[in-house]
Amino acid sequence: MPLARVSIFPLSGALLLPGMELPLHIFEPRYRALIHDAMARDRRIGMIQPRGAGAVPPLFDMGCLGHVSHIEALEDGRFNIILTGLARFRVVRELAVSTQFRQVEAEVEQAPQDDDILAAVERAALEQESRRFADSLGYVVDWTAVSRLDDLALVNGIAQIAPFDPAAKQTLLEADTLSERADRIIQLMQIVGRIERDGGATMQ
Repeated sequence: MPLARVSIFPLSGALLLPGMELPLHIFEPRYRALIHDAMARDRRIGMIQPRGAGAVPPLFDMGCLGHVSHIEALEDGRFNIILTGLARFRVVRELAVSTQFRQVEAEVEQAPQDDDILAAVERAALEQESRRFADSLGYVVDWTAVSRLDDLALVNGIAQIAPFDPAAKQTLLEADTLSERADRIIQLMQIVGRIERDGGATMQ
């Protein structure tokens, strides 16, 4: 995999996947600087989750490179942006930089193929568990619209919006195939469902 210098936006709980979109509101000065820099160069930033707390928290090993496909500059210097996921990257090392934002050297994967699909039984199992999960949490879902989604949009869309904790979200990002990601989603939904039935907290 080729090495690249990636300017990163560490954000817990935010999952960007190749081919998917992630809306973000940018207000901190260091991330405003990140957006200015990205727009002056290639419009690319890396989304990655911090592994802990602190001023400079350690990072998970894998993130997703995104392209700023839409940007709205607000009068007070903030931005609303939409990032479109391009490819996953794996951090090799963090770089010593003078910028306000952090940068890493990373191995960037090839862009994923669009023909990754689920077997019919996998698709049925995911839809069935999704219905059970949504009902248990009281979510209102347009299942007719869901049924029209292709496999990639369905699996990755659930991965992004489901109320799983950051570590669980990370396992979904790190799944190497669509089938593996769908299976992990089903397992996580079953875990959260059991917690709900037992009267505990969800994995948020």
